[in-house]
Amino acid sequence: MARQKAMLNSRRKGLEKKWACILLVLASASAASSQHLVETLPGFPGRLPFELETGYISVGKVEFFYYFVQSTGNPGADPLLLFMNGGPGCSGLNAFLYQIGPLKFNVTDYTGGLPSLLYEPNAWTKTANIIFIDAPIGAGFSYATTTSAYNSTDTFNSVQMQIFLRNWLAVHPSFQTNPVFVGSDSYAGIYPPMVVTAILRGNEAGLKPYVHLKGMILSCPHTHTDLEINARVRFAHRLALISDALYEVNEQQIILNCGGNFAESTNANCTEDLAAYDQLIELISQTNVLDPVCTFISPKSKEAFKLAMSNQEKNRRSIQEFTKDHRLSLPRPRDFWCKYFDYYLVDVWGNYPGVQEALHVRPGTVSEFFRCNNSLAAYTEDVDDVLDYHKNLTSLGVQVLVFSGDHDMFIPHNGIEEWIKWLNLTIDTDWRPWFVDGQVAGYTRKYTDDGYRLTYATLKGAGHSSPEYKRRECYEMFQRWIHYYPL
Repeated sequence: MARQKAMLNSRRKGLEKKWACILLVLASASAASSQHLVETLPGFPGRLPFELETGYISVGKVEFFYYFVQSTGNPGADPLLLFMNGGPGCSGLNAFLYQIGPLKFNVTDYTGGLPSLLYEPNAWTKTANIIFIDAPIGAGFSYATTTSAYNSTDTFNSVQMQIFLRNWLAVHPSFQTNPVFVGSDSYAGIYPPMVVTAILRGNEAGLKPYVHLKGMILSCPHTHTDLEINARVRFAHRLALISDALYEVNEQQIILNCGGNFAESTNANCTEDLAAYDQLIELISQTNVLDPVCTFISPKSKEAFKLAMSNQEKNRRSIQEFTKDHRLSLPRPRDFWCKYFDYYLVDVWGNYPGVQEALHVRPGTVSEFFRCNNSLAAYTEDVDDVLDYHKNLTSLGVQVLVFSGDHDMFIPHNGIEEWIKWLNLTIDTDWRPWFVDGQVAGYTRKYTDDGYRLTYATLKGAGHSSPEYKRRECYEMFQRWIHYYPL
């Protein structure tokens, strides 16, 4: 493990040096841009009750598409939040429509054709200005002007996000004095500590505009791959998905055969020890252990599982095409509900020509819109551990909010709590419940260390990602934290 850590650190330092040169090139590139106010959207009745701007910001040869919603509170003073979605490859519309934005789909009454939109009263834009971005390149409506510019990595995307933000501020001077936060969801959790580090270094180097950075907001963040894999087994035991007897016996074997690391299945004994766990949890939804797994498969066959998932995706795409042509009425959630049905609506909506025209998407730049583009062939996941970035930021007075659903087995809360503990911070307020409408909404702990402030919170009953299950509670948590009130 120590050897692996040393190799990762060496690789990270090499990448940082390499991208430092690229940073100078991107920063010096001319920043072309286009912005449009959007007053109406197909599927929503009447004018939008908030100010929406869409547009492109150039970063080198890449045209990043964004959706900017001004705060309906006090936009001149409220914080500015750059929010990135996971995948990698998910559009900013994922957060805009399903998590923290001001609109959502009318899922209950969908009968085919163009989905209808509803106003979401618990949007974070009630108290913050938010830039929802299609990133990395290949996500949503973002595109490159050269084939080679589609090549990207975790590290490079983080560099691009720092330049994107400065270029965006350059064409939005009225927001240059607002406090700035960098936020993310799921896989994109690895970006903020790198983006924040790049912003701070850019400020020191005199890059303009100056970014008044305050901190990070991390929703069920991917932070350390091995740690998260290890945490899933312990999480499954805590929720009685794995028996005490099986866990206790096999834990001792894993300590012996795997060195205590569930993620290190490099020998036959370790692989065999983990097989029992895999068999017990393979039919459980990792995003929320209470949700159904929407495939009919044999519990003994992983190949059948993969085949079923593949066929499910093919069938979903076929239904999507048929529905657009024939206005087919799909089963409603009350008849047969699966999480992917909710997600399906944005793929339908985003591919309507009228929608792309209303959003001012440049014609011909993207062949097809996906909520999450899972085929980023030119994207390389080159970072699987950002703990050192987090540790370095503890000495720089950064403000951090980390939150997670307590039924999320994909990035389990116990793994998040483990890396926060590793930061070795001082506990300011110990573990306690926090409330919405007099009811326990989750549990929280606050840490401080020489100006650094980290608040960790769980969302009771929420899966991955928390705002998709608990919008009201997540809004209350955010608005209290962002205005320096205790949860």
